[in-house]
Amino acid sequence: MKLCRYGSPNAEKPGIVDADGRIRDLSGVVADLAGEVLSPASLARLAAIDPATLPLATGDLRYGPPVAGTRKFVAIGLNYADHAAESNLSIPDEPVVFSKWVNCIQGPNDPVVIPKESRKTDWEVELGVVIGSHASHVSEADALAHVAGYCVVNDVSERHWQVERGPTWDKGKGFPTFGPVGPWLVTPDEAGDPQGLSMWLSVNDRPMQNGSSATMIFTVAQIIAYLSQFMTLEPGDIITTGTPPGVGLGQKPDPWYLKPGDVVTLGIERLGEQRQDFVAWQAPAPRLP
Repeated sequence: MKLCRYGSPNAEKPGIVDADGRIRDLSGVVADLAGEVLSPASLARLAAIDPATLPLATGDLRYGPPVAGTRKFVAIGLNYADHAAESNLSIPDEPVVFSKWVNCIQGPNDPVVIPKESRKTDWEVELGVVIGSHASHVSEADALAHVAGYCVVNDVSERHWQVERGPTWDKGKGFPTFGPVGPWLVTPDEAGDPQGLSMWLSVNDRPMQNGSSATMIFTVAQIIAYLSQFMTLEPGDIITTGTPPGVGLGQKPDPWYLKPGDVVTLGIERLGEQRQDFVAWQAPAPRLP
């Protein structure tokens, strides 16, 4: 099952994607894709609905983030050995954990704003995991039972702020618009094995990343179990699980980064594709008295 949210920003409606790729409106069934709607029992009820019985979506068909009400956007760094190598960093003994601010989350095809005076804005295709039920001190064996579904994430990063402005990565990870998510939340039955998904990313049609979640150092189950030891994961929380090699930081002989006018396209097997125009920062309009 492919679930989505469509419409203009901050006014999205819940939808389901039918076998022909058309969005069917779910707003008569659920208010939004958030909270308990993401629980196993609720998702089972949605899966029992014949999409053909739902009205076709009309109006603005922009894809928004596929879940609402996200309270934590947790990221895992250096989770592919070859990406750690291109970053000149050691393979970690435990997952490297940092946060992306939840207000950087946006739709998968919305423009990404390069921050004011950015020096090193970079790309990272990643497998996103959406939590469907509360997880605290769960075992690795039980971890995947807490997953509502999977999605594509571009973990957009500003390397100067991430690496050169002190020891915490968070500063370079959560600029406004740095969290494209979607287009869909794909439930586990349709996504299949989360450790067997191919992924890719191109910049201006130039292939840059081509990898597979099969080469992750820490699996999705291991990551959920690990995180749940020191935080309670809640429905709608998003975990983005690391990127394969091919980021701008790792280019040889010289790194190179995104500039206004660049177009990034990316996708993950069975989870859909994204496209972002990277645009220059503009000062916000002054507020009227």
